Amino acid sequence: MSAERPTLPPVRLHTEAELARDALAAPLLARAVRLARWAGPGTRVGAGGELVDAQLPAAAEHLGLTADEDGAAEASEAWRLAVDTGLVEVEDPEADDETGPGTDEDGFGEEAEGTVTAGENLALLTGGSPQDVLAIWLDGLEAAHADATAPFFDDFADLVGEDGSIDFDALDWDPETEAEFLDGVLGNLYLLTVGDAAGAPVPLPALAASMIVPDDMGEPTDDILEQVSDAMMRLDDQFRVLEPIGIVEYRPVDEALLAEDGADATPPVDDEDVTRYGMVKLTPLGLYGIRARMLDAGVEAPAIGDLADKGADALLGGIAYYPEEAARSEVQLWLAARGADGAAAELLDAARGEDAQAPLRRLHCQQALALVGAEAEPAVRAVLDDGELGGLARVWLAELGAADVPAPPESMIFWLAVDTIAAQLEADGDLDELQGLVEGLSGQHSGFFDEVWRVDHPATADVLEAMGRLHSDKKQAKEARKAAFKARSRSGSGS
Repeated sequence: MSAERPTLPPVRLHTEAELARDALAAPLLARAVRLARWAGPGTRVGAGGELVDAQLPAAAEHLGLTADEDGAAEASEAWRLAVDTGLVEVEDPEADDETGPGTDEDGFGEEAEGTVTAGENLALLTGGSPQDVLAIWLDGLEAAHADATAPFFDDFADLVGEDGSIDFDALDWDPETEAEFLDGVLGNLYLLTVGDAAGAPVPLPALAASMIVPDDMGEPTDDILEQVSDAMMRLDDQFRVLEPIGIVEYRPVDEALLAEDGADATPPVDDEDVTRYGMVKLTPLGLYGIRARMLDAGVEAPAIGDLADKGADALLGGIAYYPEEAARSEVQLWLAARGADGAAAELLDAARGEDAQAPLRRLHCQQALALVGAEAEPAVRAVLDDGELGGLARVWLAELGAADVPAPPESMIFWLAVDTIAAQLEADGDLDELQGLVEGLSGQHSGFFDEVWRVDHPATADVLEAMGRLHSDKKQAKEARKAAFKARSRSGSGS
């Protein structure tokens, strides 16, 4: 009975102002900003925009980094990000050099150098909106992602062909495969984070296994364990690259394990301290960034608040499969944006319909009306005689404690019973709760199955078949199946 569902559950994001502050505090972007402000006309860069080697010690010193290769590498990384995000602009030295590249003013062999000016985005980081800051940070995330999936090699020159292209076959490296693997890992981490209210860190072995071990595999084979180990070490390198841009908090693999196991860290067994094998957690900024990447890739990744400015039909349809707390939050934001005036009538109107999702819309409508409160009573009373909404209206008014609630006709009682079970079937709710609902509704009325098959509801036959599967009383289950057959025969004959 289920319709198409969102790919991922809704995520609760921090405000754009909070996320922009997090972006500005990300170590790599913060260093890139400092270098962009430090740079000037005398800053020496190569033809590709990189800082020349002679410039790196001064850049590292400005950033307070160590005066060694590691400090120079971190300074170089921050400078590349400044270039990639438009914090600095580098003018190609070949553009105005009439003597040609690779010569000094006397025509002898020094590598041409570019000139540096402040980029437009540098001012936006301090004077722009939070959206401006986040757009620049997302460019930085793309650059960091590319760095994380890049191969490591000793001699780049040996890999460049005569036409300037890179021989990826010689690297045994497929850039698309590497990017897809990392995106898959980040997608799994996103899903685990959204589904865990506590936001606990995820062990690296579990994350690697989620990409390698088949779902239907029992005990992993030695080959699978070796693949998981290799994936762990790849991810260890990649998360070390991604952490400075602010998307993850990462505890790397314990170096002592590498010394004990040689080049690889064997996945842990149950009695080992899993934290030694790496722990990773998406930050609030990471949730925002990975969701943005997924949206760009066409993945449906809803966020709480997406529906606040939409109509009631979009609201009830959008929250159809949300977890209860997420649905409640979305409705609260929708009501806050719209105001109570007219909200109840709009919700009730959107709850009508005979499609498969309509019962679920009516269930969420009833829950949304509870958040509107007593102000919804006039609109609810206006639908007491409505065939689809009259039963819902009576239940809601009774729960409100309203006076003068008319008793429902028997036909409405049965229709509401079918609609209620249809909503729960569509939602794929807890099986025990659904069984309790089925047995409770059928037990409230003697001869329930003798009458319910006549109900003019699109889901009557499906509901009765489900009741036949779920009812613990074998006699009642058989009655439900017989009633389902009658309902299908009645529907087929058009009577």
